[in-house]
Amino acid sequence: MALTLYGIPNCDTVKKARRWLDGAGVSYRFHDFRKDGLEPTRLQQWIDAVGWERLLNKSGTTFRKLPDADKAGLDAAKAKALMLDQPAMIRRPVVEADDGISVGFSESDWQARFAA
Repeated sequence: MALTLYGIPNCDTVKKARRWLDGAGVSYRFHDFRKDGLEPTRLQQWIDAVGWERLLNKSGTTFRKLPDADKAGLDAAKAKALMLDQPAMIRRPVVEADDGISVGFSESDWQARFAA
């Protein structure tokens, strides 16, 4: 299974996810949003797969620090522009695997999905 984990290395959830994958012996490639960038077409694929509402982390510090004007009237186009401008606003980790795209980390979900 080809698996790519997207995120930022200092994110606690990304650290948990990477520890889980390593412990389960699942090979993966790590893609750092900040260092390696994020192509608009890839972000659009994620939006198409899981929805911008699921992808945009409104509870994160980066989003909360935005001016109210930037948070007002959020729609798909505005959310995509914000996430491209500041990838730390993307809920992490994003995982691309043969069976699709997922967002976030849940040990029980990952056990069923990857440890088979």
